[in-house]
Amino acid sequence: MEFNVLLVFMIIGALIAAETRDLLSAVISVGAVGFIVSLAFLFLKAPDIAITQVVVEVLTLVVLVRATLRNDITTVKGMRGKIGLSFSLAVIVLITLAAYPFFRELPHFGVPLLSQGKSISGFFLKEGLRRTGAANVTTSILLDFRMYDTIGEATILFASLLGALAILRRPSHKKRGARDKEERIK
Repeated sequence: MEFNVLLVFMIIGALIAAETRDLLSAVISVGAVGFIVSLAFLFLKAPDIAITQVVVEVLTLVVLVRATLRNDITTVKGMRGKIGLSFSLAVIVLITLAAYPFFRELPHFGVPLLSQGKSISGFFLKEGLRRTGAANVTTSILLDFRMYDTIGEATILFASLLGALAILRRPSHKKRGARDKEERIK
């Protein structure tokens, strides 16, 4: 049931992003869809992928907002601005109310999710040192049992960071000076 609610919100966000004429609204809608995807990963018991999704989503939003603000500067005045603000607040309240049951089901801080009986954590604790030779269980999980997953996540984070840096970098002074000289000649 909870997962279906997330899917409905993702579809609504995608439709808003596709149908709106305001670029900034479309970027915000795409960002909302991305964050709902990260919540879906949390409910599917994949917190590492959820964290990667959040990082990539934040970097993508920074890049898209910067690109959008250069091209689409609009101001909303009067009654239309008040209606938009009330609609936004209503959506935030609805999302919060819809997400509340999910967060109520999470265990309290310090309570383990899995017991050490017949669970994957018990297997890692029992077999980690013997199979990998790593004294640190976390290291054996990240670098041996889940090596490809960890490499994939690190690659995604690195690529998204490089992409954000490439788009957000400032032009060099030499190029800027050459452009100023060309403009003065014209």
